[in-house]
Amino acid sequence: METVGNQTEVTVETAKELGLLPEEFEQIKTILGRTPNFTELSIYSVMWSEHCSYKNSIKWLKTLPKEGPHMLAEAGEENAGLVDIGDGLACAFKIESHNHPSALEPYQGAATGVGGINRDIFTMGARPVAQLNSLRFGDISLDRTKWLVKGVVKGIGDYGNSFGIPVVGGEVFFDECYNTNPLVNAMSAGIMKADKMISATSYGVGNPVYIVGSATGKDGIHGAAFASKDITEDSMDDLPAVQVGDPFQEKLLLEASLELAETDAIIGMQDMGAAGITCSTSEMSGKEGFGMTIDLDKVPTRQAGMLPFEILLSESQERMLVVVKKGREAEVKAIFDKWDLNCEQIGEVTEGGRLEYYMGGEKVADVPAESLILGGGAPIYEREYREPAYYKEYQKFNIDSIEEPKDLKSVAKYLWNHPNIASKKWVMEQYDSMVGTVNMSTNKPTDAGIINLKGLQKALAFTVDCNARYVHADPEKGCSIAVAEAARNIVCSGGEPSAITNCLNFGNPYNPEVYWQFVGAINGMRKACEKFKTPVTGGNVSFYNQSMQNEKDVPVFPTPTIGMMGIVPDKTKVKTLAFQNEGDRIYLLGEAKNDISSSEYLYAYHKMKESPAPHFDLDEEFALQSILKGLIAEDLVVSAHDCADGGLFITLLEAAMPNNLGFEVNTDSDFRKDAYLFGEAQSRVVVSVSAKQEEQFVEAMAASDVAFTLLGEVKGDSMLVDDENYGKVSDAKAEFESALENYLTK
Repeated sequence: METVGNQTEVTVETAKELGLLPEEFEQIKTILGRTPNFTELSIYSVMWSEHCSYKNSIKWLKTLPKEGPHMLAEAGEENAGLVDIGDGLACAFKIESHNHPSALEPYQGAATGVGGINRDIFTMGARPVAQLNSLRFGDISLDRTKWLVKGVVKGIGDYGNSFGIPVVGGEVFFDECYNTNPLVNAMSAGIMKADKMISATSYGVGNPVYIVGSATGKDGIHGAAFASKDITEDSMDDLPAVQVGDPFQEKLLLEASLELAETDAIIGMQDMGAAGITCSTSEMSGKEGFGMTIDLDKVPTRQAGMLPFEILLSESQERMLVVVKKGREAEVKAIFDKWDLNCEQIGEVTEGGRLEYYMGGEKVADVPAESLILGGGAPIYEREYREPAYYKEYQKFNIDSIEEPKDLKSVAKYLWNHPNIASKKWVMEQYDSMVGTVNMSTNKPTDAGIINLKGLQKALAFTVDCNARYVHADPEKGCSIAVAEAARNIVCSGGEPSAITNCLNFGNPYNPEVYWQFVGAINGMRKACEKFKTPVTGGNVSFYNQSMQNEKDVPVFPTPTIGMMGIVPDKTKVKTLAFQNEGDRIYLLGEAKNDISSSEYLYAYHKMKESPAPHFDLDEEFALQSILKGLIAEDLVVSAHDCADGGLFITLLEAAMPNNLGFEVNTDSDFRKDAYLFGEAQSRVVVSVSAKQEEQFVEAMAASDVAFTLLGEVKGDSMLVDDENYGKVSDAKAEFESALENYLTK
C-alpha cells in the first residue's frame, strides 16, 4: 500500500480532534485506500467541515428556488450569485458570516469578513459598489457587549472605508441570547459587464497555477473548522484561527483582478477564503474533473519553517488562486507586477482529478479533488429534528393577559430610546456612505439603499432584513416575514425585488430542536421567494452559534438574514420614507390588527418573551406590494415607509424626523390603542399623499383589494395622536439619534 508523507500517529482520535466523525475517518481511509497522513487528514477536516461542505444543511438548501429569468450564475456555481440587470450589465452579490472570529477578536474578525465578501465579488470580475451588514449583539449594558460593538463597527469601518466601498444599509439588534456569540454578517454587491464573468474553475492540462496577492502566514489556520464548533472559555486559544486583514493590499488586488478580467489570459480565478489553498485548489479542480500538482515551496510565506498543513490551511487574507492559459504567463505577471503584488507559479493543471502537494521534494499529500467538495464526495447528512416544547407554549399567548398602559406617551418615549429601535447613527457615521458617489440614499432617506447606475435610467436597491425574534417564535412564518420585509423595503423605495442571498445563523445542527428551527426557516424562505419570484443566488450557513449557560448549550435566536437586491426601473421615481410637505395626507396601506405578538413593545416594555410571531399572510403581503408599485409608478404617493419594528407610531416618527415635519393622526377605536400604535402586524406601509393627488390615490386603492385608512395629515412640528401631544419631533429626534451612543458610553 502506498504511503504519502509523514505517517506519524494518525488515528481516529486525531480525526476527532480535527472535528471529523469516526465514520468520516473510515470513509477517508476507503477513499484513499490507506490511512491518511496528518496533512491529508487536515485537508479533509476543513473541506468536510460544515463551513465548507454544508454537510448538515445542503439537503434543505437544495429545496430553495435558484432559477429565475435573470440568473447568470445560480447558487453554488460561482463565488457569488450573478443577476442580469440589463444594458449589458450584471450584479454580483453575496452575504457571509464572520461570527466566531468576531467573538474573539472583534476588530480583525469583522474587518476580514468585509475583505472576504468583497473578494468574492471582484474575483468574478465585478467592481464592488455597495456594502451592507447585519449585526447582533448581547445585552447592551454588559461591558463585553460594548467592547464587541465598538470593535466590530471599527473593524467594518476601517476596512471598508480604506477599501473605498460605501455602506448603504444594515441593521443592529441586541438581545441577551447573543451575549457570548455575536453575529457579524457582511454583504457586498458589485457591477460588471455581463459577458466578462471570471469563473472559479480549472481545466487544460499543463496550464500554470498561480497564487497572487499577499504572502501566506500562520493566521487563520483551521479557521473553517473553528467556524464549525462552539465558542467556549477555551476559544481564546483559537486566536490564530482569526485572520488579519490589509485593506490597502486588497484595493491593489481589486484593481489587478479587474484589469485581468479585461483580458482573456486566464481560465479561472478563486478567492482564498475558508481553508485557503486547500479550498481553492480542490473546488476549482473538482468542477471540471481535472487535478493539480502544487509545490508548496513556491508559495510566498511570511514566516520561515511553515509546515505543509499550515501553508495549505492558512486563511491569510488578500490572496487568490489563478489558472492561466499556457503561454500567457508574462501578460498576467506584468499586471500583478504593475500593482506591486506577488504573482508566483506554484503548480499546474493535471489529468486524473488528483491534488498532489509537494514540499522539500517530497509528496506530502495526494487526494482526489472530487472527494473533498460539496456536490462531490463530501458527506451529506439528514439530521433529526423535532418541535421544541416552547413553540406550542408561545401560541397560547393572549393579548388580554397584558394590561394596556394608561400613559402611552411614556411607551412611545421608551421605544424611541430603546437600542433596537433608536437610530443607528453612531454606527453609520463610522462608515463612509458617500465614497464612490453612487449612494443615492445619503440625502434622501429610503427604506432600501439605492445605488446609482451612472448613464442609465435605472438604479439598484439593496437591503438586509431579519427579525430573529419572529423566527424564534415561529421559524417558518418568521423567515417568510424576513423575505417579505426585504421585498417591502425595496418596493417602498421604488424598486422591483429581483433575487436574494442569505446568511443562515443557527445553533448546533445536532440539536434536534435547533435543526427544527433551521428546516422551518428554509421552508418559510422557499415559500416567500417563490411568491416574490426572488431566486436564492447563494449565501452562507453558520451553525454552532451558541453559548454555555448553566452547563447547557443555549443557541442564539435562529437568524436567517436575508440580503435582497432589486432594480429601480426609473431612478427619478426613487421614493423617500420622509414626509415632504405640510398638509399632505397620511394613509396606512394594509390592515391594522389587535396584535402585539413578538413586538419590541411586548418583549422589552412588558418583559413578556413568550408569544407567537405577529400576524402575517403571504397573499396579503403580495397584494400590498403590487398596489404600492403601481402607486409609485403613477406618482400618486409623496413618501412610503414600511411599518416594522416599533409599529405604526415609530414608522410615523421615522417619517417625520428627516424634515422635522410633525403629524396629526387618529387611531381606530375598533383596536386596542397600544396594539394600533405599537403592534408589529405585517403587510403595512405608511404613505403620504398630496391634496391634489388624493382623489386619484383613493380611486386606485378602492379598485384594489388592499385595505387602506386615512390616518391624518402632516402638520406642524408636534406628534399629535387622538389630539394628545406626544411631544415635538425635534426633541424626539435628539433622543432617538443619541440613545445608542449614550448606552455604549455610559
